[in-house]
Amino acid sequence: MTQSKLNNDTTISNNSGFSKSLWMEIPVPSFIPLETNLNADVCIVGAGIVGLTCAYTLAKQGKSVVVLDQGTVGGGQTARTTAHLTWVLDDRYYDLEKIFGEEGSRLAAESHSAAVDYIEKIVVEEEIDCDFERVDGYLFVPPEESNEILDKEFIAVKKTGMELHKVARAPFSSSFDTGPCLQFPRQAQFHILKYLQGLIKAVLKHGGKIFSHTHVTNIEDGSPCLVKTSLGAEIRAHSVIVATCTPVNNRFYIHTKQSAYRTYVIAASVPKGSIQKGLYWDTLDPYHYIRIQKNLIDSNLEWLVVGGEDHKTGQGPANNSIYDHLEVWAKKRFPMIDKIEYRWSGQVFEPVDSLAFIGLNPGDKNIYIATGDSGNGMTHGTIAAILLPDLILGKKNLWKKLYEPSRKTCSTASKFIQENLNSIIQLKDWFTPGEIKKVDALAADNGIILRKGIKKIAVYKDNQNKIHISSAFCPHLGGCVRWNHAEKSWDCPLHGSRFDGCGHVITGPSINNLYDTTKD
Repeated sequence: MTQSKLNNDTTISNNSGFSKSLWMEIPVPSFIPLETNLNADVCIVGAGIVGLTCAYTLAKQGKSVVVLDQGTVGGGQTARTTAHLTWVLDDRYYDLEKIFGEEGSRLAAESHSAAVDYIEKIVVEEEIDCDFERVDGYLFVPPEESNEILDKEFIAVKKTGMELHKVARAPFSSSFDTGPCLQFPRQAQFHILKYLQGLIKAVLKHGGKIFSHTHVTNIEDGSPCLVKTSLGAEIRAHSVIVATCTPVNNRFYIHTKQSAYRTYVIAASVPKGSIQKGLYWDTLDPYHYIRIQKNLIDSNLEWLVVGGEDHKTGQGPANNSIYDHLEVWAKKRFPMIDKIEYRWSGQVFEPVDSLAFIGLNPGDKNIYIATGDSGNGMTHGTIAAILLPDLILGKKNLWKKLYEPSRKTCSTASKFIQENLNSIIQLKDWFTPGEIKKVDALAADNGIILRKGIKKIAVYKDNQNKIHISSAFCPHLGGCVRWNHAEKSWDCPLHGSRFDGCGHVITGPSINNLYDTTKD
């Protein structure tokens, strides 16, 4: 069959929400849906950084690869990153050492560092213009808090063999004195969608096939595996990689070991050179993270990108106040900010033991997963693109055990219980009344939950004032969805499934839409 683009380029559509990130101004190629059956060595479900980098790695080694995405390529959570490329993890190395031992902590640092190197190697070999550059990273504590965290982290990182230094302060202007901090040389940053542009070209150059607007409805393990789509087309493949941020083929097991969080980002123009380029993090919980990005329109300006204020998906405030909190935090430290020009949010999955799950899906022989990015999606995703091809090709990889999805870490049992108890508590929504607001009073492009007898329904009024009614219960494990005002979506507070206003699934683990109650 001949594969062709729908058009030469398209601006990223909001596959995963209403807000628009800074990166989404960059057009990426758009592809036709898959409409006929195919055979392949590897079928990859999901065309973000995991899926496309895995496709590149495998295609370059001579494997036939087919990539499917239910929306536009690169339009999921990858387009909502802040694109920090670092082995400095959002979970401390002294905690990793307690869970995985000194060797596990060392391998974690080594693998993330190797991921940054691999991205740089691809950029150079494929001549990708994506603003990749090496910068230093800085970790600091909030004002008036003890430096004990920094001291413990310094000792733990030293044991891994990675380079770091203690410095008097991060290199900000006098308006923001961080006090003592840790400096991590040679981290990196890039423009994620410019990078994906280059990856797409490289995948196609090496014979890979990419299809967008193709929703996968079922994934069956076997020899070969079978991937079914909503358009009726099927793919038979020796191996399948599920690269959907969180697995849509795993109903229960993995989702008890990680939790979905929303994270928030703002971007503002600042005078070029007013803030030294670097990656910056504080140690608050939830923490804040900062970087500078090249302004592609005005060479006298740069983008200051600030993120943080995370909360569990479906369990945040009902309004957009979090962006306001983030803006206040940023303006207090960077008075050169004039106007906040971008606001967006993304979704991350936090494993109970801090590291991603990358490898064979538990119980399967030929289906592989990559999930649990823990706020380090760019490097965890690239680790997956090194490790999974090795597993598929039968090569030895020293990281296999560390990222094994079926691993059990007894030292995190209390956190496992706490996280799953939180999910169970959310089931209380089965028994609560619906909202008092009447549908007639509902503003356009908004949603409410109403009770209809023993059922709860999700009611959405679109921009044309048309009413859409769906079941309020998530098809995954029955959580009652809640309206996300910032992203105009229905979010499940159990495991992070998300749906657009009309009930169409946009983020797993649910693979199905909200039930259309008008069929009853």
